[in-house]
Amino acid sequence: MHESIFKLWGLFLGTIIGILPIMNPLAAAPTFLAITTGDSEARRIEQVRKACIYVVFILSGSLLCGSFVMNFFGISIPGLRIAGGIIVAGIGMRMLSPNRPEGARNRKAHQEALAKNDVSFSPLAMPILGGPGSISVTIGFASLATSWLHYVAIILGICVVALACYLFLRLAIRMNGVLGPTAISAMTQIMGLLLMCMGVQFVVNGAVSIATDPEILKTIRDVFFVSGATTQ
Repeated sequence: MHESIFKLWGLFLGTIIGILPIMNPLAAAPTFLAITTGDSEARRIEQVRKACIYVVFILSGSLLCGSFVMNFFGISIPGLRIAGGIIVAGIGMRMLSPNRPEGARNRKAHQEALAKNDVSFSPLAMPILGGPGSISVTIGFASLATSWLHYVAIILGICVVALACYLFLRLAIRMNGVLGPTAISAMTQIMGLLLMCMGVQFVVNGAVSIATDPEILKTIRDVFFVSGATTQ
């Protein structure tokens, strides 16, 4: 009994300790503020709340069926990392563009612009917070779970991490009020460059993982060379 409770606490705390540094809301805050430049405080809070809810569902889904889905579709963690890197790099390029979209001229157009500029799922929940690193760690915890209580403990840990991200990003929104438009613009340009670098690094890390993983190399060789020889 004591051993079971100890393992539950271990999974709960291990999930928090393992995922929170990877999500790193401290690093995500400037990016979030930059990609929501021009939004009201209420709009930003709504984006943060939705993003953290999405993160809980993304990581819980990864915990419960991530390995099955990735194996079914033949997706590897390095492949997921490369895809996330391309998305992040594209966001960085848009942030560096000097031609930023203007505000809507009327209420209807403004609502449409808000709908199109919803960043809660992409890129905030995925891949900035719930990115390949967080997903891979969560899938790793799934291998440690041997009962439904273990899964509950891990999901509760995910909820605590999401709550911590929510509180920190809300604090960042409040602190953003002391910054002027010039500082925000400069921060946007800097974060755009950093995001491009992060995206490229994700792609490089994914490529290196593929190049050094014998199983993935064997799969690639079988798919391209064996199938090619068969068609000939």
